[in-house]
Amino acid sequence: MTEAKEEDHKAYPGELATPEDIRRLAAEYQKAAHHLLEFEQRGNPLSRAPYRLSAIHAIELYLNALLLHKGHKASRVRGLQHDLAARVDLAITSGLQLRMRTIAHLHTITVNREYLVTRYGPEMTATTSQINRLTATLEEVAAKVTAIVLTKQ
Repeated sequence: MTEAKEEDHKAYPGELATPEDIRRLAAEYQKAAHHLLEFEQRGNPLSRAPYRLSAIHAIELYLNALLLHKGHKASRVRGLQHDLAARVDLAITSGLQLRMRTIAHLHTITVNREYLVTRYGPEMTATTSQINRLTATLEEVAAKVTAIVLTKQ
């Protein structure tokens, strides 16, 4: 880049964050998700939407932290958009070991477009994961990514 272009270039949000920074951010979304679940109302599936969004976002951030930790460029990770299936596949090739049920669930979240349904599709809540399955996926991804990122594997 020329000097003028370098001055115009601004880092994309998160581009300069460390894997540990991203992991800590994921942990905050995970904590928020658990607090949001306290507001669930029986018979009202929409009351779970804030939990779902925070949980899915936490999962995405945990996988991002792992991918960055394993040397993937931030621009590559960002290019995956909200595709958890692509993220988990790349994470697995980078050494993450998850239960088959968890891997399948992350693929299902992507196929069913749960991130978008949760944000914009109140009429489509019947296609979303069960809360206990989403919670189990979040907990497994969080624990295993944290163990790798914190031990510098």
